[in-house]
Amino acid sequence: MSILGVESVLFGVADVAEHARFWTDFGLPVERLDEDEAVFRLASGSRVIVLRHGDARLPSPDPFPGDGLKETVWGVDSAENLEAIAASLASEVAVTRDADGTVHAVCPDGQPIALRVWAKRAFHSQASPVNTPASYPRFNQHRIWRQRAVPKTINHVVFFSPDYVGSFEFYERHFGFHYVDHSKGVGIFARAGGTYEHHSIFWVNCDLPIAPDHFKFMHIAFGMDDIDEVMLGANIMEAKGWKNESMNSSGGISRHRISSAIYYYCDMPGKAGEAEYHADTDYLDENWVPRAWDFRFGSLLWANNAPPIFRGDNIPWDMTFDADRASFEAYRKHQPGKQPGKQPVGGKLGELTEDDEHAI
Repeated sequence: MSILGVESVLFGVADVAEHARFWTDFGLPVERLDEDEAVFRLASGSRVIVLRHGDARLPSPDPFPGDGLKETVWGVDSAENLEAIAASLASEVAVTRDADGTVHAVCPDGQPIALRVWAKRAFHSQASPVNTPASYPRFNQHRIWRQRAVPKTINHVVFFSPDYVGSFEFYERHFGFHYVDHSKGVGIFARAGGTYEHHSIFWVNCDLPIAPDHFKFMHIAFGMDDIDEVMLGANIMEAKGWKNESMNSSGGISRHRISSAIYYYCDMPGKAGEAEYHADTDYLDENWVPRAWDFRFGSLLWANNAPPIFRGDNIPWDMTFDADRASFEAYRKHQPGKQPGKQPVGGKLGELTEDDEHAI
């Protein structure tokens, strides 16, 4: 069974026009736009679909109050594999089908999902070679000069889960997702079998003080060609009035140590979540050995204005290989739900605040 990545995401919002303005400024190519719907299609063929609350295409009941990503549609490489996944899902949860064959279900953690056969598009990336004092592959050559930021693909989605270990194991069991990394007590990163990006999905622990006590969307990340494009996108969004209210706390443009990715988050309108520009992430295959990290050590490589909990000389180099998943046991739940008082290994969960959210 091979899932190729995110085929579509469906947002339910109160103000379609304002969200359409956000995504247009963010750089997503417009495919269709009217007062009730906005559709954007990336170079990979992935779509961002913005619908007004109550639209019949959105899951019912609504998985959480307010604006946000209401359904994730995963693209499957063949009709045969789609049928195998549907049969596997039906052994554990209720499954419905659309006339076009799209499969719908709700995961045990409350996440609505869909799956359909997807002919993912090949696309071209442009990135300049990087010169260093001792190596200069870009010899007698100027760097690419970009005029705008254009996201190429959806790299990953992130959700709060009342049982993040169980959420991963459900995806592994039915969709063949691979365990990649564990930020201990914070969440699990997992990769779809048909992609190489570090992770296709990340589940964040609802036990965190920053988290709700139920399933909820957190952010969506878009693949960019290089750090120049991330910086350009950040500057354009700020110039157009879109800001991240916690930007000064999370470091603005920075790099995640756990995935090597350069990032910049921007708040969507209506408190719908965050959109992330994402570049230079690790790319993996089945030879990758999963790791377990102290959440403070794994979060940031550099960000001088990040919250104090994520920087300083007292943060240990705490990473171990975790092929046997021994790190899962301390966070496995038999009764999913918020459990105050549980702490990440090596860190104090109670010290986290809302300002720390983007650094996780």
